[in-house]
Amino acid sequence: MDTRIFYLLSKARHRVYKYADQHAEQTLGISVTQLGALLLVKADEGCLQKDLAHSLQLNNSALTGLASRMETNGLLDRRACAQDGRASRLYLTELGREKINQARPLLDALNASLTAGFSDEEMVVIIKFLNHLANDY
Repeated sequence: MDTRIFYLLSKARHRVYKYADQHAEQTLGISVTQLGALLLVKADEGCLQKDLAHSLQLNNSALTGLASRMETNGLLDRRACAQDGRASRLYLTELGREKINQARPLLDALNASLTAGFSDEEMVVIIKFLNHLANDY
C-alpha cells in the first residue's frame, strides 16, 4: 500500500474532480466548477465577485471569465455594486437555481460513492483529517 500522503491526496483530488466534472457535464450540462460557484452564490446571494474568486481559490481574472460564461449561459446575473461601481455582485438566475436542484442527486450519489465501504468510525477520522487539511493550512 502506498503511504505517500501528498502524492495520494494529489492523485485522489484529480480523480474525484475528473469524475465529478464528467458527471456534472453529462447530467447538468455545466462544469463542477460552475456548480461550485452556483452553490457558493446561493449561500451568499449578492456576494462580490472577488469574494467568490477567493472561495473558489481562483484569481480574479479566472473568475471574471467563469462569471462571464455563466452569465452568458443564463446561470448568474452580475450587477454593479452600489458601493463600488468597479465591483460586481452575483445573483442566481432561475436556471441557476434549477441546476442546483438538479445537482442534489448527483452530489448525494458522489458522496455515497466516496464513503462506501468505510465504517462510521473510519468516516469520523477521514472527516477530521480532511477538515484539518482544508482549514488549518
